[in-house]
Amino acid sequence: MNPSVNSLPKTLLAFFWHFMKRQWPWFLAMQIVCLGWSIDHTIFPYVLELLIDAITKYSGDRSNIWAALATPLIFGACLWLGVEICYRLSGFIGVRIIPRLEADVRMDMFEYVQKHSHIYFSTHFAGSLANKISDMPRSMTHLLQLVMTLFVPVIVAVIITLVFFAKLHPLFAVILCCWLAAHALICLSFSRKCDQFADIHAESRSLIAGKIVDGFTNHLNIKLFSRHNYERDYLFRYQKDEQKKHAQSLKHIEKMKMCLGIAAFIGPGIILNCFMIYCWQHSIITTGEVVFISNTSWNITIMAWLAGLEIPNFFKEIGVCRQALTVIQDPHDIVDMPGATPLKVTNGAISFDSVSFKYTPNQFIFRDKNITLNAGDKVGLVGFSGSGKTTFVHLILRYFEVEGGKILIDGQDISKVTQDSLRSQIAMIPQEASLFHRTLLENIRYGRLEATDEEVIEAAKQANCHEFIEKSPEKYYTLAGERGVTLSGGQRQRIAIARAILKNAPILILDEATSALDSVTERQIQDSLDLLMKGRTCIVIAHRLSTLSGMDRILVFKEGKVVEDGTHDELLSAGEHYAEMWNMQAGGFLPEDPSDTDPKLEVPMSDVCQVAK
Repeated sequence: MNPSVNSLPKTLLAFFWHFMKRQWPWFLAMQIVCLGWSIDHTIFPYVLELLIDAITKYSGDRSNIWAALATPLIFGACLWLGVEICYRLSGFIGVRIIPRLEADVRMDMFEYVQKHSHIYFSTHFAGSLANKISDMPRSMTHLLQLVMTLFVPVIVAVIITLVFFAKLHPLFAVILCCWLAAHALICLSFSRKCDQFADIHAESRSLIAGKIVDGFTNHLNIKLFSRHNYERDYLFRYQKDEQKKHAQSLKHIEKMKMCLGIAAFIGPGIILNCFMIYCWQHSIITTGEVVFISNTSWNITIMAWLAGLEIPNFFKEIGVCRQALTVIQDPHDIVDMPGATPLKVTNGAISFDSVSFKYTPNQFIFRDKNITLNAGDKVGLVGFSGSGKTTFVHLILRYFEVEGGKILIDGQDISKVTQDSLRSQIAMIPQEASLFHRTLLENIRYGRLEATDEEVIEAAKQANCHEFIEKSPEKYYTLAGERGVTLSGGQRQRIAIARAILKNAPILILDEATSALDSVTERQIQDSLDLLMKGRTCIVIAHRLSTLSGMDRILVFKEGKVVEDGTHDELLSAGEHYAEMWNMQAGGFLPEDPSDTDPKLEVPMSDVCQVAK
């Protein structure tokens, strides 16, 4: 991970500078050449003034006029060439710095968000996060372009114009200053509301983007329950809110345009032009200077008008950037400790030392839990839903931080080792495998990136997925689709098993790994799973208790406590909670809740114990 990602600035200006300073000489050069627009709109009118005054004052033979016009013409030609070079340079410099800037912002934000915890992604829309990461570089580029190519050149053009006007007559500069002050005051007075409306609209836009992605992700549920109309109406409620906030923002902008138009008509349109004509009538200024004042004031009016129109967009983009910045303002709740070292697994023993954990205040899942899984043991976890099995596994993976105590792997506190090294030593096959929208080859190789194609194929064969892959249109180069939707549940599960086989980690976790497989396929890959578990510390979560009969130990969870610990036969003989669950099985599976048992299926406990004996 890029070390600077953890220290990304949390304020907008600091965030901008963090990325701009990497190319600051180029940004400075970009700003300088962008001033060509200022020169174009102020110095060119001055060239026209020199040219017209030279013509009006010339009294000789018109065939010799070229000598009198040589200076303004050469000056104008050089100015034209210089401005054109500035325009082209600004474009080429932009080609160099803008793509790199956007790439840096996008990659650093993506890397930062990736490091958030499991619970963070469980409580945030993936679509909304992706939208904000996409918004930031685009809006940041737009803001920089507005400042560098519009606002700064306009300010410089105004300064140049004021200097020229003051030399002609101070009142010209005063009139221009008064109008510019009114123009700026109107813009700023509307800007606060524009800023507020931009923030509100940006948030509603991100929200509706998340809702759209959520709908697409759950398209199978929508079809299954025939909820197309419901989803349309559901989305329309959010769309209506976004539409209202968008219209409110645009309405405010139109009010600002109207006020700016009135100010421009009164200032440069009436007062400045009337005074200009008065000065010409009294020979205070020349005809060339009339052209200069008229042309320059019109140019400045256009430039200021354009800048004024972009101010709402400026604040709108600031609002978008602020919303996008929120994805890095949330601190990482699980981080590597300073000086964290890589985990070194030699045996694979796992110990819970007085571990306490809770999701919500005062509702502990585990309290002072002490348990040791010996190296190389195959340990089954059983219990009704909510008893703590998955939490037990997630704590080993350090998806959550413990409230008290510590978890040790081969005597090493997992809170003091790097997260990447911890998870690299653990292979997990979840109940619902999720694949990338990449080729099947890439999805399997994700277990070990440096693996050769031959090693990937061998892992696929062991997981019993080589045959269906070979029958796919592009074989190993077939795309899995988003989250693996082009594959059946059993096929996805076999790809996940192949990935775990390829990873070859010393600790293996199976969370209902065969639940999505039919009985024939399950039997076919059971040998592969047995081979995969050999010589490893294995934790197996299963609702089909018969699959745990070969485990070295079975831990029975109930309300966050391990109430029984022993082999399958020992636990049946004990005739307690495990034996009750064995008795409750319907079709080989444990019900989600003990109250879901059909009394007709129950067998007297004495009979269960007798069978166990």
